[in-house]
Amino acid sequence: MRKAFPGVLRFIVAAFIATAAITTFANPKAVIATTLGEIVVELAPQHAPETVANFIDLAENGFYDGLIFHRVVAGFVIQTGGFDESMEYRYPPRKVINESFAGLNNERWTIAMAREEHPDTADSQFFINMADNENLDARPGAPGYTVFGRVVEGFTNAEDIELVDTAILHGMANVPIVPVVIRGVRIER
Repeated sequence: MRKAFPGVLRFIVAAFIATAAITTFANPKAVIATTLGEIVVELAPQHAPETVANFIDLAENGFYDGLIFHRVVAGFVIQTGGFDESMEYRYPPRKVINESFAGLNNERWTIAMAREEHPDTADSQFFINMADNENLDARPGAPGYTVFGRVVEGFTNAEDIELVDTAILHGMANVPIVPVVIRGVRIER
């Protein structure tokens, strides 16, 4: 019985240290305030450091304020980060490298960067996966779409955005008829 006690004590101490590490080194969160409520995303800098740094910089400098969810496809994605209510494009300051091989997949509730055909063309546009979209994941020899976080609160608000009525507006398909506007993105560290 006495020999078991040190093992139990080591287990308790190890569990305490692990819990403290999780608490101490928690990932930053982004609170995306929209006209349909807040969506909270836990960012993953350990998997996509360049992407997270770019997103945080844009958020803290107000880049996303006033932009709309301009592409909403139920059962697929809700996308934002490029256009305002007048469908005027807001030009981002930079592009970031593709980090899609980092081990995160485009599963339901993850947040990922939109990009053009070339893999290193992500800039400010991002989407929330509303389904498991494994077709967007990296495969050997084929980069995917960089996942850089996961929704942790506001699931119903994201679903409300997913289910808005859309139409072809300004030559773009799947644009919400009533704009869903980002009021701001706040970073919590």
